[in-house]
Amino acid sequence: MRGTTVLPGEDGGTGGRGALPMHRLEVPMPDAVPFAIGTFDTIGPMSRAAFPHRHTFYEIVHVTAGRGAHVTDLARWPLRPPHLGFLTPGQVHHWEGATGVDGSVVLFTEDFLIDHPDDRQLLRRLGERPWHTLDERAADRTARLVADLHEEYGRGTDGHPSVLRALLHVLVVRAARLYDAHPVAPGRLPGRPGAVAEEFTRLIGRGDPALWSVGACAAAVGVSAGHLAEAVKAATGRTPGQLVREARVHEAKRLLARTDLTVRQVAGRVGFGDPAYFCRFFRRETGASPGDFRRGAEVRGGGGAAGGGDARVSGGRGAAGGGGGEGGDGGARDRGAWACRDIHHDRRVQSIVRP
Repeated sequence: MRGTTVLPGEDGGTGGRGALPMHRLEVPMPDAVPFAIGTFDTIGPMSRAAFPHRHTFYEIVHVTAGRGAHVTDLARWPLRPPHLGFLTPGQVHHWEGATGVDGSVVLFTEDFLIDHPDDRQLLRRLGERPWHTLDERAADRTARLVADLHEEYGRGTDGHPSVLRALLHVLVVRAARLYDAHPVAPGRLPGRPGAVAEEFTRLIGRGDPALWSVGACAAAVGVSAGHLAEAVKAATGRTPGQLVREARVHEAKRLLARTDLTVRQVAGRVGFGDPAYFCRFFRRETGASPGDFRRGAEVRGGGGAAGGGDARVSGGRGAAGGGGGEGGDGGARDRGAWACRDIHHDRRVQSIVRP
């Protein structure tokens, strides 16, 4: 399995020139499993990438050693191993000042979750609160599961895809329990309405401006706009339009904080042809202009919706701990280092080689 990184200035299929780099998994053979696990070293240099980028796949990191910080979207998480972290497709992340980082990296695509489709919602929920410090009991249980995944993947014997899916399912469900989530996400409707709402949520989280309209999402899901509205309202208590606006604002914040794109370019990336209208929209939704947001953008550590620092996970129930909110500079000085145009790395990097 190989990882492909679209270089800055190239069209990666995610918005044209100048977009954040996109890392993909490539499966070379028709019968290959869209899954990989390895150490940070065997996965390759992209596993410790120091520049902001996205994935088209899910990533779970089990960090057992290292110093520095991991940055996901607008939150900075200082390394105090052991950690368990989650990234969903479309999220922006990078490692900041990381040295001696060790542990395991698990990579897989949406298709790999075919045996346990409810895991998609759990992973999205975990991605909203992506970084956790494990206590001794939780670290031991997680290490055993990760070791089993390594062993099964390395053997590659008959039936290994189903075993890998089962082990991954256990890891995801246990993580959700540790974080005081639920094995099945709340509000999930049975049957077709629940599936429609879930697919809508997945689509608007991809960061694709072509899907940031209710009509486009309805067409992609294969239902009418009215049916989509009913399903999403029943599942979330909110309208599709509200969720689309939130997705566009979140993407705009990512681009303002993580690239040197102009406000006009950011407006285009999130589907606004008129920069002035985008500025009014952004101010109405956030209370700040795009320029003010960029100048004041700080990368903060936040353990949940209310902030509060690095979340420490116990072997029983998750609890948010304090003290993880070391803010980064995030201003013009740092954006020069983060800017996409300054990234230099190989076009193709080998992600992992099966023994």
